[in-house]
Amino acid sequence: MYPLGKQFEIDVEKGKAEETSCLKGVHYRFTILTERLIRLEYSNSGNFVDAPSQFVSNRHYPKVDFKVKEEGNLLEITTSYFRLLYNKEKPFPGTNLDPKRNLKITLLVGNNEDRDWYYGHPEVRNMDGNQISIDLKTPKKLKKGLYSLEGFASFDDSNTLLYAEDGTTYPREEGSLDIYVFLYHKDYNMALKDYFKLTGTPDLIPRYALGNWWSKDTPYTKESLMEVITNFERRNVPLSVILLDKDWHLREVGSKENLETGFTFNPQYFNNPRELTKELHHHNIRLGLHIDPTQGLYPHEAYYQQACEYLNIPQGNVIPFQVLDPKFLDVYFKLFLHPLEAFGVDFFWHDYKGENNIIKLKAYNHYHYLDSGRNPAKRNIMLSRNDLYAPHRESILYAGKSKVSWEGLRQISSFTLNAANIGVAWWSHDIGGYDGGIEESELYIRYVELGVFSPIFRFHAARSIYYKREPWHWDIKTETIVNDYLRLRHRLIPYLYTEGYQYYKEAIPLIKPFYYDYPFVIDDNIYKYQYFLGSELLVCPILTKKDLVMNRTIHRFYMPEGTWYDFKTGKKFPGKKKYTSFYKEEDYPVFAKSGSIIPLSNRSDINNIGLPQDLEIHIFPGTSNTYIMYEDDGLTSLYKEGYFLKTSIDYNYLQNNYTVIIRSIEGKSGIAPIKRNYKIRFRNTKKADEVIAHFNDREIKVSKMYEEENDFIVEMNEMETIGQVTINCKGKDIEIDAVRLINEDINSILMDLQIETNIKEKIAEIIFGTLTIKKKRIAIRKLHRHGLSKEHMDLFLKLLEYIDQV
Repeated sequence: MYPLGKQFEIDVEKGKAEETSCLKGVHYRFTILTERLIRLEYSNSGNFVDAPSQFVSNRHYPKVDFKVKEEGNLLEITTSYFRLLYNKEKPFPGTNLDPKRNLKITLLVGNNEDRDWYYGHPEVRNMDGNQISIDLKTPKKLKKGLYSLEGFASFDDSNTLLYAEDGTTYPREEGSLDIYVFLYHKDYNMALKDYFKLTGTPDLIPRYALGNWWSKDTPYTKESLMEVITNFERRNVPLSVILLDKDWHLREVGSKENLETGFTFNPQYFNNPRELTKELHHHNIRLGLHIDPTQGLYPHEAYYQQACEYLNIPQGNVIPFQVLDPKFLDVYFKLFLHPLEAFGVDFFWHDYKGENNIIKLKAYNHYHYLDSGRNPAKRNIMLSRNDLYAPHRESILYAGKSKVSWEGLRQISSFTLNAANIGVAWWSHDIGGYDGGIEESELYIRYVELGVFSPIFRFHAARSIYYKREPWHWDIKTETIVNDYLRLRHRLIPYLYTEGYQYYKEAIPLIKPFYYDYPFVIDDNIYKYQYFLGSELLVCPILTKKDLVMNRTIHRFYMPEGTWYDFKTGKKFPGKKKYTSFYKEEDYPVFAKSGSIIPLSNRSDINNIGLPQDLEIHIFPGTSNTYIMYEDDGLTSLYKEGYFLKTSIDYNYLQNNYTVIIRSIEGKSGIAPIKRNYKIRFRNTKKADEVIAHFNDREIKVSKMYEEENDFIVEMNEMETIGQVTINCKGKDIEIDAVRLINEDINSILMDLQIETNIKEKIAEIIFGTLTIKKKRIAIRKLHRHGLSKEHMDLFLKLLEYIDQV
């Protein structure tokens, strides 16, 4: 045994299941972990595994009720979710129970939809988990996810390494089987909780990781990097992370060129790394460094000689990277990574590909992630490729190098949804695409908009000045739109951080594919990319080009049950209905459900993503609701010891009388600012006739109240965060019934078209008149006599089709 360090130690006792949950023979052992989850082991030697593995960290579940029946060689195990039949001591595949197998598990719940799982089942209706990355091939058998339309999913843990108490690994017995079968029918949320309990809970990422990241494969200097930051700040656009690609380190050494591996800052670019990090931190920006150790440790590195001496190897040669050697890892961390952290580097982007070996990639990610949080004052974080075995444990996943294209945009959207199927939230894509393709304004904007409403927002591009990720390299319209969305991303952090907490604490997905609730969209390219972002928002991504004549994207989406509002305009959309809308580049289809409460930051100090003193709370009408906003220091692991604050925002809705109550309900004082300025934005709401405010039991004066477009705003300044603020509003018919009408969309299109005004009048008279759709088509065609071009005629004939569908 080699003492790697306390941060790597494993609680091996958690790997042992309760004896009363196990049924054991000579060659088999079955462990009923929950009524939906069973472990199946088969060993020729009769040795079974109790140690934690690279996939499983905990088997210590409470005792669950199950029934056992044995008749001769037949074993039957029954829970409320499944029934297992096994021909005892036989290999799982076989010929006795039926022509194919010795073991089968029948799913019991559902309306006569009983389904059987057996060893080797193809599970063709599994919705897949994820890939290593976009640019690396993934073995098909490892793409499997937890979510399946069959209501069950299995994971084969037979080939992973096992952990000793000191954190080192050792191999399993060859030829043994170790399989986990989840049988949950439609209770996917419960299955996900079982999965997290089995494999480990995802941690809460640092708050700064939710802001805007900047990265390009460019040899930046301190001066050129500060120029980028200045350009963002001058436009009042926030950044939270600078991620340096491989050129930060020495790459040309002796006869070696373009080294991927390196741990020494290139003095030509950064002659004082400590000053660099100090300057970035002064601007409230965190620094991450690209690391790829695949090529080994070179003699030019500062601590190479000490590494050779400690490892007892001759100097002069490259030290090969050995991820499973604990002594090498100890040297690697202490002499090559920790000195970089001493300069103030905040985290690492580990671009290790595992030499096409998933087990090594898993080990690499495991050790690096644990090492990143060895100091309680610093929360675990890293960016890495997906290692496929419970990757939710290793912080933020790097999606790999994507192409600049509309297909690339659809691909990253699909990846994000697939990640949810395996319990992964923190999936990071190259916003704008990495390389290839054509840099076009519309595509760039749609990448940014999707990124804003995604778990992680990270710009990244290949080495060329012509990959325009900088907003100021575009025309003024594009820059304005992108800058506005980048500001919105930082404003959303209070909401995103709260939803990230729910993911960590309650196993509630941050990204929930629409098809979980509406499976009919799975085979429908129009609606299948929709997803819920947290508890309050629905995102319907735009993944196709606009109609050039209309100068808008024709976008179809499906509204779920209930009432929904466009997050930007407030327009109302009754649910359980398909819609067609026409989106300008500056608009994006994000919707809030009736009663949604969404806290936004109003910080004025640009890059600072800390807890805001100025908080703007958006509240949508129609339904009472409660939202629990979660806050902590965003940097340390003290949140696990109770150092956090939960603030309840209660919205009690009546048609002519509504109340908002903001009160601290759990945690400690000193977490949030002592006092806050609240800006309560009641969406789609008229100005109230009467507003009464209280702090605790004392009536207080409202700082300001006014109307802004279709919203009613109440401002309360200098409110103590520990205590209760109550705002009661009264008035008649206070909700604005701003239902979205397709005629408004068409009139907006007509308004913007470059055609003669007198023809516009004729078109409007036809489109919005009382003629039948058939007669309207005839009338539109006749307008060619008045100079209406064929392309504009075709446009309005197409629009009439959409009117006919409403």
